[in-house]
Amino acid sequence: MPEIKLEHITKRWGRFYGVDDLNLTISDNAFVTLLGPSGCGKTTTLRMIAGLETPTSGRITIGDKVVFDSEQGINIPANKRKVGFLFQNYALWPNMTVYQNISFGLSNIKESMPKVDFEAKNNLRLAEILAEPAEAAAVIEECRDKNGKIDEKKAIIKLIDAFTISQYTAKKLYALKPEAGKDMSAEVKSLQEKAQAAIEAGHLNENFEFSENGKVVETVRKLSKEEIDLAVRRVSRIVKISMFMDRYPSELSGGQQQRVAIARTLAPEPTVLFMDEPLSNLDAKLRLEMRYELQRLHVETGSTFVYVTHDQMEAMTLATEICLINNGVLQQYEPPLTVYSRPNNLFVADFVGNPSVNFVEAKGTQNEDGTVSLSLLNGHKAVFTPSLPVSLPVWFQKRDEAKQAEAEALKAASQVKGYVEKQNKDETFRYHISKVEEDDDALMEIPELTNEDLVLGVRPEFISLSENGKLEGEIYGAMPTGMESTVKIRVGEFLLTGVVFGSTLFSIGEKIRMDLSGDGIMLFDRKGGKIISLGSLSFTE
Repeated sequence: MPEIKLEHITKRWGRFYGVDDLNLTISDNAFVTLLGPSGCGKTTTLRMIAGLETPTSGRITIGDKVVFDSEQGINIPANKRKVGFLFQNYALWPNMTVYQNISFGLSNIKESMPKVDFEAKNNLRLAEILAEPAEAAAVIEECRDKNGKIDEKKAIIKLIDAFTISQYTAKKLYALKPEAGKDMSAEVKSLQEKAQAAIEAGHLNENFEFSENGKVVETVRKLSKEEIDLAVRRVSRIVKISMFMDRYPSELSGGQQQRVAIARTLAPEPTVLFMDEPLSNLDAKLRLEMRYELQRLHVETGSTFVYVTHDQMEAMTLATEICLINNGVLQQYEPPLTVYSRPNNLFVADFVGNPSVNFVEAKGTQNEDGTVSLSLLNGHKAVFTPSLPVSLPVWFQKRDEAKQAEAEALKAASQVKGYVEKQNKDETFRYHISKVEEDDDALMEIPELTNEDLVLGVRPEFISLSENGKLEGEIYGAMPTGMESTVKIRVGEFLLTGVVFGSTLFSIGEKIRMDLSGDGIMLFDRKGGKIISLGSLSFTE
Protein backbone atom coordinates (compact mmCIF):
# COMPACT_ATOMS: atom_id res chain seq x y z
CA MET A 1 0.00 0.00 0.00
CA PRO A 2 1.31 3.49 -0.85
CA GLU A 3 2.35 6.47 1.24
CA ILE A 4 0.11 9.55 0.88
CA LYS A 5 1.75 12.95 0.98
CA LEU A 6 0.00 16.35 1.12
CA GLU A 7 2.18 19.42 0.58
CA HIS A 8 0.87 22.95 1.25
CA ILE A 9 -2.71 21.93 0.44
CA THR A 10 -5.16 24.83 0.59
CA LYS A 11 -8.85 24.85 -0.26
CA ARG A 12 -10.80 28.08 -0.08
CA TRP A 13 -14.11 29.46 -1.24
CA GLY A 14 -13.62 33.16 -1.74
CA ARG A 15 -12.02 34.39 1.49
CA PHE A 16 -13.15 31.38 3.53
CA TYR A 17 -10.36 28.82 4.00
CA GLY A 18 -11.72 25.28 4.44
CA VAL A 19 -8.18 23.86 4.59
CA ASP A 20 -5.23 26.16 5.19
CA ASP A 21 -1.68 25.16 4.09
CA LEU A 22 -1.93 21.53 5.23
CA ASN A 23 1.21 19.39 5.21
CA LEU A 24 0.61 15.73 6.03
CA THR A 25 2.26 12.36 5.37
CA ILE A 26 0.16 9.21 5.82
CA SER A 27 2.48 6.23 6.01
CA ASP A 28 1.96 2.81 4.46
CA ASN A 29 -0.57 0.58 6.30
CA ALA A 30 -1.51 3.37 8.73
CA PHE A 31 -4.97 3.87 10.22
CA VAL A 32 -5.27 7.66 10.34
CA THR A 33 -8.31 9.43 11.72
CA LEU A 34 -9.06 12.99 10.67
CA LEU A 35 -10.59 14.42 13.83
CA GLY A 36 -12.11 17.76 14.65
CA PRO A 37 -15.34 19.69 15.24
CA SER A 38 -17.98 20.05 12.55
CA GLY A 39 -16.87 22.33 9.73
CA CYS A 40 -13.15 22.12 10.56
CA GLY A 41 -12.12 20.79 7.12
CA LYS A 42 -11.65 17.06 7.73
CA THR A 43 -14.14 15.83 5.10
CA THR A 44 -12.82 18.40 2.61
CA THR A 45 -9.30 17.01 3.19
CA LEU A 46 -10.51 13.47 2.61
CA ARG A 47 -12.37 14.42 -0.56
CA MET A 48 -9.31 16.23 -1.94
CA ILE A 49 -7.10 13.14 -1.47
CA ALA A 50 -9.77 10.96 -3.10
CA GLY A 51 -10.17 13.33 -6.05
CA LEU A 52 -13.76 14.31 -5.30
CA GLU A 53 -12.75 17.90 -4.49
CA THR A 54 -10.13 20.02 -6.26
CA PRO A 55 -7.67 21.90 -3.98
CA THR A 56 -7.06 25.58 -4.61
CA SER A 57 -3.31 25.02 -4.39
CA GLY A 58 -0.73 22.45 -3.28
CA ARG A 59 0.42 18.98 -4.24
CA ILE A 60 -0.89 15.46 -3.43
CA THR A 61 1.13 12.30 -4.01
CA ILE A 62 -0.16 8.73 -3.62
CA GLY A 63 2.77 6.30 -3.65
CA ASP A 64 5.16 7.46 -6.37
CA LYS A 65 2.37 9.05 -8.43
CA VAL A 66 1.49 12.75 -8.27
CA VAL A 67 -2.32 12.89 -8.43
CA PHE A 68 -2.64 16.67 -7.98
CA ASP A 69 -0.26 19.57 -8.51
CA SER A 70 -1.64 23.09 -8.87
CA GLU A 71 1.58 24.45 -10.41
CA GLN A 72 1.99 21.70 -13.01
CA GLY A 73 -1.73 21.46 -13.77
CA ILE A 74 -2.00 17.80 -12.75
CA ASN A 75 -5.39 16.57 -11.50
CA ILE A 76 -5.99 12.84 -11.93
CA PRO A 77 -9.73 12.01 -11.64
CA ALA A 78 -11.07 9.99 -8.71
CA ASN A 79 -11.71 6.82 -10.75
CA LYS A 80 -8.03 6.66 -11.75
CA ARG A 81 -6.62 7.02 -8.23
CA LYS A 82 -7.48 3.44 -7.17
CA VAL A 83 -8.96 4.45 -3.84
CA GLY A 84 -12.10 3.18 -2.10
CA PHE A 85 -14.62 5.53 -0.50
CA LEU A 86 -17.09 4.55 2.21
CA PHE A 87 -19.71 7.22 2.86
CA GLN A 88 -21.84 8.07 5.91
CA ASN A 89 -24.83 6.98 3.83
CA TYR A 90 -24.30 3.36 2.74
CA ALA A 91 -25.75 4.15 -0.72
CA LEU A 92 -26.77 0.54 -1.42
CA TRP A 93 -28.98 -0.13 -4.44
CA PRO A 94 -32.35 -1.20 -2.94
CA ASN A 95 -33.35 -3.17 -6.06
CA MET A 96 -30.12 -5.23 -6.07
CA THR A 97 -29.15 -8.21 -3.94
CA VAL A 98 -26.10 -8.08 -1.68
CA TYR A 99 -24.13 -9.98 -4.34
CA GLN A 100 -25.17 -7.52 -7.06
CA ASN A 101 -24.35 -4.51 -4.86
CA ILE A 102 -20.83 -5.78 -4.17
CA SER A 103 -20.16 -6.83 -7.77
CA PHE A 104 -21.64 -3.69 -9.36
CA GLY A 105 -18.41 -1.70 -9.38
CA LEU A 106 -16.36 -4.71 -10.50
CA SER A 107 -18.51 -5.23 -13.59
CA ASN A 108 -17.64 -1.68 -14.77
CA ILE A 109 -13.85 -2.13 -14.58
CA LYS A 110 -12.22 -2.19 -18.00
CA GLU A 111 -8.45 -2.02 -18.25
CA SER A 112 -5.38 -3.84 -19.52
CA MET A 113 -5.13 -7.24 -17.79
CA PRO A 114 -3.48 -10.61 -18.43
CA LYS A 115 -5.49 -13.06 -20.53
CA VAL A 116 -6.31 -16.05 -18.29
CA ASP A 117 -7.71 -19.53 -19.04
CA PHE A 118 -9.99 -19.96 -16.03
CA GLU A 119 -11.45 -23.27 -17.23
CA ALA A 120 -8.03 -24.94 -17.20
CA LYS A 121 -7.21 -23.36 -13.85
CA ASN A 122 -10.45 -24.56 -12.26
CA ASN A 123 -10.15 -28.06 -13.74
CA LEU A 124 -6.75 -28.48 -12.11
CA ARG A 125 -8.06 -27.06 -8.82
CA LEU A 126 -10.97 -29.54 -8.89
CA ALA A 127 -8.55 -32.40 -9.55
CA GLU A 128 -6.50 -31.37 -6.49
CA ILE A 129 -9.62 -31.34 -4.26
CA LEU A 130 -10.99 -34.64 -5.58
CA ALA A 131 -7.63 -36.39 -5.12
CA GLU A 132 -8.54 -36.32 -1.39
CA PRO A 133 -12.37 -36.21 -1.47
CA ALA A 134 -12.86 -36.78 2.28
CA GLU A 135 -12.53 -33.07 3.18
CA ALA A 136 -15.06 -31.93 0.57
CA ALA A 137 -17.42 -34.74 1.62
CA ALA A 138 -17.16 -33.66 5.28
CA VAL A 139 -18.01 -30.05 4.35
CA ILE A 140 -21.11 -31.19 2.45
CA GLU A 141 -22.20 -33.53 5.27
CA GLU A 142 -22.24 -30.56 7.68
CA CYS A 143 -25.06 -29.06 5.61
CA ARG A 144 -27.76 -31.63 6.32
CA ASP A 145 -30.98 -30.18 7.73
CA LYS A 146 -33.04 -31.70 10.58
CA ASN A 147 -34.66 -34.08 8.10
CA GLY A 148 -31.27 -35.39 6.96
CA LYS A 149 -31.48 -33.69 3.57
CA ILE A 150 -28.45 -31.78 2.31
CA ASP A 151 -29.07 -28.01 1.88
CA GLU A 152 -27.46 -27.48 -1.54
CA LYS A 153 -27.28 -23.68 -1.25
CA LYS A 154 -25.57 -23.87 2.14
CA ALA A 155 -23.23 -26.64 0.91
CA ILE A 156 -22.06 -24.54 -2.04
CA ILE A 157 -21.34 -21.54 0.22
CA LYS A 158 -19.41 -23.81 2.60
CA LEU A 159 -17.38 -25.25 -0.31
CA ILE A 160 -16.63 -21.72 -1.56
CA ASP A 161 -15.22 -20.71 1.83
CA ALA A 162 -13.48 -24.02 2.60
CA PHE A 163 -11.50 -24.19 -0.67
CA THR A 164 -11.42 -20.48 -1.70
CA ILE A 165 -13.11 -21.14 -5.03
CA SER A 166 -15.83 -19.39 -7.03
CA GLN A 167 -19.49 -20.38 -6.91
CA TYR A 168 -19.20 -21.81 -10.42
CA THR A 169 -16.36 -24.15 -9.41
CA ALA A 170 -18.18 -25.00 -6.18
CA LYS A 171 -21.29 -26.03 -8.13
CA LYS A 172 -19.17 -28.32 -10.35
CA LEU A 173 -17.55 -29.82 -7.25
CA TYR A 174 -20.93 -30.43 -5.62
CA ALA A 175 -22.27 -32.04 -8.82
CA LEU A 176 -19.36 -34.55 -8.80
CA LYS A 177 -20.68 -35.81 -5.41
CA PRO A 178 -17.41 -36.36 -3.53
CA GLU A 179 -17.60 -38.99 -0.79
CA ALA A 180 -15.07 -40.23 1.77
CA GLY A 181 -13.43 -43.44 0.54
CA LYS A 182 -14.97 -43.13 -2.93
CA ASP A 183 -12.60 -43.86 -5.85
CA MET A 184 -12.58 -40.67 -7.89
CA SER A 185 -9.38 -41.36 -9.82
CA ALA A 186 -11.21 -41.39 -13.16
CA GLU A 187 -12.67 -37.91 -12.56
CA VAL A 188 -9.28 -36.64 -11.36
CA LYS A 189 -7.52 -38.05 -14.44
CA SER A 190 -10.09 -36.53 -16.81
CA LEU A 191 -9.79 -33.08 -15.21
CA GLN A 192 -5.98 -33.22 -15.26
CA GLU A 193 -5.92 -34.21 -18.94
CA LYS A 194 -8.24 -31.33 -19.88
CA ALA A 195 -6.09 -28.86 -17.94
CA GLN A 196 -2.85 -30.19 -19.45
CA ALA A 197 -4.25 -30.03 -22.98
CA ALA A 198 -5.23 -26.36 -22.42
CA ILE A 199 -1.79 -25.54 -20.99
CA GLU A 200 -0.03 -27.00 -24.03
CA ALA A 201 -2.41 -25.48 -26.60
CA GLY A 202 -2.44 -21.99 -25.09
CA HIS A 203 1.14 -21.82 -23.84
CA LEU A 204 -0.08 -21.06 -20.31
CA ASN A 205 2.29 -20.13 -17.48
CA GLU A 206 2.00 -21.30 -13.85
CA ASN A 207 -0.79 -18.74 -13.24
CA PHE A 208 -2.72 -20.01 -16.30
CA GLU A 209 -2.00 -16.76 -18.15
CA PHE A 210 -1.47 -16.92 -21.92
CA SER A 211 2.11 -16.18 -22.89
CA GLU A 212 4.07 -15.63 -26.08
CA ASN A 213 7.85 -15.78 -26.24
CA GLY A 214 7.96 -15.86 -22.44
CA LYS A 215 5.86 -12.70 -22.05
CA VAL A 216 2.36 -12.58 -20.57
CA VAL A 217 -0.30 -11.60 -23.10
CA GLU A 218 -2.31 -8.59 -21.91
CA THR A 219 -5.53 -7.29 -23.36
CA VAL A 220 -7.95 -4.46 -22.50
CA ARG A 221 -10.95 -6.31 -21.12
CA LYS A 222 -13.56 -6.44 -18.40
CA LEU A 223 -13.33 -8.80 -15.45
CA SER A 224 -14.72 -12.26 -16.18
CA LYS A 225 -17.64 -13.70 -14.19
CA GLU A 226 -15.10 -15.98 -12.50
CA GLU A 227 -12.88 -13.06 -11.39
CA ILE A 228 -15.86 -11.05 -10.19
CA ASP A 229 -17.21 -13.96 -8.18
CA LEU A 230 -13.83 -14.70 -6.58
CA ALA A 231 -13.53 -11.03 -5.56
CA VAL A 232 -17.06 -10.94 -4.13
CA ARG A 233 -16.50 -14.16 -2.17
CA ARG A 234 -13.13 -12.92 -0.89
CA VAL A 235 -14.54 -9.73 0.63
CA SER A 236 -17.69 -11.45 1.88
CA ARG A 237 -15.48 -13.80 3.91
CA ILE A 238 -13.57 -10.85 5.35
CA VAL A 239 -16.70 -9.04 6.58
CA LYS A 240 -18.63 -12.24 7.36
CA ILE A 241 -21.68 -11.82 5.09
CA SER A 242 -21.36 -14.99 2.95
CA MET A 243 -24.86 -16.16 3.92
CA PHE A 244 -26.59 -12.92 2.84
CA MET A 245 -25.67 -12.89 -0.87
CA ASP A 246 -29.26 -13.34 -2.10
CA ARG A 247 -30.87 -10.87 0.29
CA TYR A 248 -31.86 -7.29 -0.47
CA PRO A 249 -30.66 -4.32 1.65
CA SER A 250 -34.13 -3.87 3.19
CA GLU A 251 -33.83 -7.40 4.62
CA LEU A 252 -30.60 -6.56 6.49
CA SER A 253 -29.90 -4.83 9.80
CA GLY A 254 -27.93 -1.58 9.94
CA GLY A 255 -24.74 -3.41 10.87
CA GLN A 256 -25.17 -5.91 8.03
CA GLN A 257 -25.78 -3.08 5.54
CA GLN A 258 -22.60 -1.45 6.80
CA ARG A 259 -20.68 -4.68 6.16
CA VAL A 260 -22.07 -4.83 2.61
CA ALA A 261 -20.92 -1.24 1.98
CA ILE A 262 -17.46 -2.11 3.30
CA ALA A 263 -17.31 -5.26 1.13
CA ARG A 264 -18.31 -3.28 -1.96
CA THR A 265 -15.54 -0.77 -1.25
CA LEU A 266 -12.92 -3.50 -0.69
CA ALA A 267 -13.86 -5.60 -3.74
CA PRO A 268 -11.79 -3.67 -6.35
CA GLU A 269 -8.76 -3.92 -4.00
CA PRO A 270 -8.23 -0.14 -3.62
CA THR A 271 -4.76 1.07 -2.65
CA VAL A 272 -6.30 3.26 0.07
CA LEU A 273 -9.65 3.08 1.86
CA PHE A 274 -11.34 6.38 2.79
CA MET A 275 -14.21 6.41 5.28
CA ASP A 276 -16.36 9.45 6.06
CA GLU A 277 -18.11 8.91 9.43
CA PRO A 278 -19.33 5.43 8.37
CA LEU A 279 -20.62 4.44 11.82
CA SER A 280 -22.65 7.53 12.68
CA ASN A 281 -25.96 5.95 11.59
CA LEU A 282 -25.60 2.97 13.95
CA ASP A 283 -26.75 2.66 17.55
CA ALA A 284 -24.15 2.82 20.35
CA LYS A 285 -23.79 -0.94 20.88
CA LEU A 286 -23.50 -1.73 17.17
CA ARG A 287 -21.08 1.15 16.68
CA LEU A 288 -18.78 -0.39 19.30
CA GLU A 289 -18.95 -3.80 17.59
CA MET A 290 -18.15 -2.25 14.20
CA ARG A 291 -15.09 -0.51 15.66
CA TYR A 292 -13.68 -3.94 16.51
CA GLU A 293 -14.54 -5.11 12.99
CA LEU A 294 -12.73 -2.15 11.42
CA GLN A 295 -9.65 -2.84 13.57
CA ARG A 296 -9.64 -6.48 12.43
CA LEU A 297 -10.27 -5.44 8.82
CA HIS A 298 -7.31 -3.08 8.88
CA VAL A 299 -4.98 -5.87 10.02
CA GLU A 300 -6.37 -8.51 7.64
CA THR A 301 -6.34 -6.36 4.49
CA GLY A 302 -3.05 -4.58 5.18
CA SER A 303 -4.64 -1.49 3.61
CA THR A 304 -4.09 2.15 4.47
CA PHE A 305 -7.23 3.52 6.17
CA VAL A 306 -8.09 7.23 6.34
CA TYR A 307 -11.11 7.78 8.55
CA VAL A 308 -13.10 10.97 9.20
CA THR A 309 -14.90 11.40 12.52
CA HIS A 310 -15.89 14.07 15.02
CA ASP A 311 -16.15 11.41 17.75
CA GLN A 312 -12.90 11.53 19.70
CA MET A 313 -13.60 8.11 21.27
CA GLU A 314 -13.69 6.55 17.78
CA ALA A 315 -10.45 8.30 16.89
CA MET A 316 -8.71 7.20 20.10
CA THR A 317 -9.76 3.55 19.81
CA LEU A 318 -9.22 3.00 16.08
CA ALA A 319 -6.29 5.12 14.94
CA THR A 320 -2.59 4.46 14.73
CA GLU A 321 -2.29 8.25 14.32
CA ILE A 322 -4.73 11.11 14.92
CA CYS A 323 -4.75 14.15 12.66
CA LEU A 324 -6.57 16.83 14.66
CA ILE A 325 -7.81 19.83 12.65
CA ASN A 326 -9.47 23.07 13.71
CA ASN A 327 -10.55 25.93 11.43
CA GLY A 328 -8.77 24.22 8.54
CA VAL A 329 -5.42 24.21 10.36
CA LEU A 330 -3.54 21.11 11.52
CA GLN A 331 -3.28 21.18 15.33
CA GLN A 332 -1.50 17.87 16.01
CA TYR A 333 -0.59 14.69 14.12
CA GLU A 334 0.63 11.94 16.43
CA PRO A 335 -0.41 8.56 17.96
CA PRO A 336 -3.61 8.70 20.08
CA LEU A 337 -1.96 8.30 23.48
CA THR A 338 0.53 11.07 22.66
CA VAL A 339 -2.30 13.40 21.62
CA TYR A 340 -4.11 12.56 24.87
CA SER A 341 -1.18 12.78 27.29
CA ARG A 342 0.82 15.58 25.64
CA PRO A 343 -1.51 17.81 23.58
CA ASN A 344 0.15 20.62 21.63
CA ASN A 345 -2.25 23.29 22.82
CA LEU A 346 -5.38 24.10 24.81
CA PHE A 347 -7.73 23.18 21.93
CA VAL A 348 -6.28 19.66 21.57
CA ALA A 349 -6.35 19.10 25.35
CA ASP A 350 -10.00 20.17 25.47
CA PHE A 351 -11.18 18.22 22.40
CA VAL A 352 -9.60 14.87 23.26
CA GLY A 353 -10.62 13.03 26.43
CA ASN A 354 -13.86 11.91 28.03
CA PRO A 355 -14.59 13.21 30.67
CA SER A 356 -13.00 16.45 29.50
CA VAL A 357 -9.80 17.87 30.91
CA ASN A 358 -10.00 20.33 33.84
CA PHE A 359 -8.57 23.77 33.09
CA VAL A 360 -7.31 25.78 36.04
CA GLU A 361 -6.01 29.32 35.62
CA ALA A 362 -2.91 30.23 37.63
CA LYS A 363 -0.37 32.98 38.21
CA GLY A 364 3.19 31.76 38.41
CA THR A 365 6.89 32.53 38.41
CA GLN A 366 9.82 30.18 37.99
CA ASN A 367 12.20 29.50 40.87
CA GLU A 368 15.97 29.05 40.61
CA ASP A 369 15.63 25.25 40.93
CA GLY A 370 13.37 25.11 37.83
CA THR A 371 10.09 24.62 39.70
CA VAL A 372 7.21 27.05 39.19
CA SER A 373 5.42 28.64 42.17
CA LEU A 374 1.73 29.02 41.42
CA SER A 375 -1.30 30.72 42.89
CA LEU A 376 -4.57 29.07 41.78
CA LEU A 377 -8.15 28.28 42.77
CA ASN A 378 -8.66 31.60 44.59
CA GLY A 379 -5.42 31.84 46.53
CA HIS A 380 -4.26 28.22 46.98
CA LYS A 381 -0.47 27.92 46.68
CA ALA A 382 1.22 25.09 44.78
CA VAL A 383 4.51 24.16 43.16
CA PHE A 384 4.73 22.73 39.64
CA THR A 385 7.77 20.52 38.95
CA PRO A 386 8.46 20.01 35.21
CA SER A 387 9.23 16.44 34.11
CA LEU A 388 12.05 17.78 31.91
CA PRO A 389 14.11 20.94 32.53
CA VAL A 390 12.53 24.04 31.00
CA SER A 391 13.42 27.73 31.27
CA LEU A 392 10.27 29.86 31.13
CA PRO A 393 12.07 33.09 30.06
CA VAL A 394 13.73 31.23 27.17
CA TRP A 395 10.44 29.52 26.25
CA PHE A 396 8.58 32.87 26.19
CA GLN A 397 11.35 34.43 24.09
CA LYS A 398 11.08 31.64 21.50
CA ARG A 399 7.29 32.03 21.49
CA ASP A 400 7.57 35.75 20.74
CA GLU A 401 10.20 35.16 18.04
CA ALA A 402 7.99 32.52 16.37
CA LYS A 403 5.01 34.88 16.46
CA GLN A 404 7.10 37.67 14.93
CA ALA A 405 8.37 35.36 12.18
CA GLU A 406 4.80 34.25 11.46
CA ALA A 407 3.66 37.86 11.18
CA GLU A 408 6.52 38.68 8.79
CA ALA A 409 5.78 35.60 6.66
CA LEU A 410 2.11 36.61 6.46
CA LYS A 411 3.09 40.15 5.47
CA ALA A 412 5.39 38.81 2.74
CA ALA A 413 2.67 36.45 1.47
CA SER A 414 0.18 39.34 1.30
CA GLN A 415 2.46 41.09 -1.22
CA VAL A 416 2.33 38.14 -3.63
CA LYS A 417 -0.07 38.48 -6.55
CA GLY A 418 -3.25 36.46 -6.03
CA TYR A 419 -3.05 36.45 -2.22
CA VAL A 420 -6.45 36.28 -0.52
CA GLU A 421 -6.76 37.30 3.12
CA LYS A 422 -8.28 34.66 5.37
CA GLN A 423 -11.76 35.62 6.51
CA ASN A 424 -12.07 32.91 9.22
CA LYS A 425 -9.00 34.08 11.13
CA ASP A 426 -7.22 31.80 13.61
CA GLU A 427 -7.52 32.76 17.26
CA THR A 428 -6.21 31.39 20.55
CA PHE A 429 -8.70 28.80 21.82
CA ARG A 430 -11.04 30.15 24.51
CA TYR A 431 -11.18 27.33 27.04
CA HIS A 432 -13.97 26.91 29.57
CA ILE A 433 -13.48 27.12 33.32
CA SER A 434 -16.17 25.11 35.12
CA LYS A 435 -17.74 27.01 38.02
CA VAL A 436 -20.74 26.68 40.34
CA GLU A 437 -22.12 29.96 38.95
CA GLU A 438 -21.35 29.71 35.23
CA ASP A 439 -20.02 32.76 33.42
CA ASP A 440 -21.04 33.56 29.85
CA ASP A 441 -17.69 32.99 28.12
CA ALA A 442 -18.80 34.83 24.98
CA LEU A 443 -19.46 38.04 26.94
CA MET A 444 -16.29 37.94 29.03
CA GLU A 445 -13.53 40.31 28.00
CA ILE A 446 -10.04 38.87 27.57
CA PRO A 447 -7.82 40.48 30.24
CA GLU A 448 -4.39 41.91 29.56
CA LEU A 449 -2.13 38.88 29.85
CA THR A 450 1.50 38.67 30.96
CA ASN A 451 4.06 35.85 31.05
CA GLU A 452 2.89 35.10 34.60
CA ASP A 453 -0.54 34.00 33.31
CA LEU A 454 -0.59 30.22 32.98
CA VAL A 455 -3.18 27.46 32.63
CA LEU A 456 -3.02 23.99 34.15
CA GLY A 457 -4.62 21.04 32.37
CA VAL A 458 -5.59 18.22 34.73
CA ARG A 459 -7.02 14.97 33.37
CA PRO A 460 -9.83 13.52 35.57
CA GLU A 461 -7.78 10.41 36.43
CA PHE A 462 -5.11 12.61 38.09
CA ILE A 463 -7.55 13.75 40.78
CA SER A 464 -7.04 11.35 43.70
CA LEU A 465 -9.17 11.35 46.85
CA SER A 466 -7.52 10.47 50.17
CA GLU A 467 -7.92 11.32 53.85
CA ASN A 468 -4.52 13.03 53.86
CA GLY A 469 -5.11 15.08 50.71
CA LYS A 470 -3.87 18.66 50.92
CA LEU A 471 -6.80 20.23 49.11
CA GLU A 472 -10.29 20.31 50.64
CA GLY A 473 -13.36 19.94 48.47
CA GLU A 474 -17.03 18.98 48.47
CA ILE A 475 -18.88 16.41 46.33
CA TYR A 476 -21.06 18.46 43.98
CA GLY A 477 -22.27 15.53 41.86
CA ALA A 478 -21.52 11.82 41.40
CA MET A 479 -22.26 9.36 38.59
CA PRO A 480 -21.39 5.74 39.45
CA THR A 481 -21.12 3.39 36.45
CA GLY A 482 -20.07 0.18 38.23
CA MET A 483 -16.31 -0.13 37.95
CA GLU A 484 -15.79 3.64 38.31
CA SER A 485 -17.54 6.86 39.30
CA THR A 486 -17.31 10.28 37.69
CA VAL A 487 -17.47 12.96 40.38
CA LYS A 488 -17.80 16.74 40.32
CA ILE A 489 -15.83 18.30 43.17
CA ARG A 490 -16.41 21.83 44.37
CA VAL A 491 -13.35 23.80 45.44
CA GLY A 492 -14.55 27.29 46.39
CA GLU A 493 -16.41 28.60 43.34
CA PHE A 494 -14.70 26.15 40.96
CA LEU A 495 -15.76 22.64 39.85
CA LEU A 496 -13.28 19.87 39.05
CA THR A 497 -14.19 16.58 37.37
CA GLY A 498 -12.52 13.41 38.64
CA VAL A 499 -12.71 9.69 37.92
CA VAL A 500 -12.61 7.39 40.93
CA PHE A 501 -12.09 3.68 40.25
CA GLY A 502 -14.04 1.17 42.32
CA SER A 503 -17.65 0.98 43.51
CA THR A 504 -17.49 3.73 46.14
CA LEU A 505 -20.73 5.61 46.81
CA PHE A 506 -20.58 9.38 47.27
CA SER A 507 -23.16 11.70 48.82
CA ILE A 508 -23.88 15.18 47.51
CA GLY A 509 -22.35 17.73 49.88
CA GLU A 510 -19.88 15.22 51.37
CA LYS A 511 -16.57 16.82 52.40
CA ILE A 512 -13.49 15.18 50.93
CA ARG A 513 -9.76 15.79 50.67
CA MET A 514 -7.78 15.33 47.48
CA ASP A 515 -4.51 15.79 45.62
CA LEU A 516 -3.60 16.30 41.97
CA SER A 517 -1.33 13.30 41.50
CA GLY A 518 0.94 11.92 38.79
CA ASP A 519 3.48 13.56 36.50
CA GLY A 520 1.06 14.17 33.62
CA ILE A 521 -0.25 17.58 34.74
CA MET A 522 -0.06 19.98 31.77
CA LEU A 523 1.27 23.53 31.99
CA PHE A 524 0.07 25.87 29.21
CA ASP A 525 0.93 29.40 28.22
CA ARG A 526 -2.34 31.30 28.63
CA LYS A 527 -1.32 34.00 26.15
CA GLY A 528 -0.55 31.75 23.19
CA GLY A 529 -2.37 28.59 24.26
CA LYS A 530 0.56 26.22 23.63
CA ILE A 531 1.87 23.60 26.03
CA ILE A 532 5.02 24.46 28.00
CA SER A 533 5.67 21.27 29.92
CA LEU A 534 4.28 18.19 31.63
CA GLY A 535 5.00 17.73 35.32
CA SER A 536 3.69 17.15 38.83
CA LEU A 537 1.86 19.49 41.18
CA SER A 538 1.97 19.68 44.97
CA PHE A 539 -0.04 22.07 47.15
CA THR A 540 1.85 23.96 49.83
CA GLU A 541 -1.16 25.71 51.37
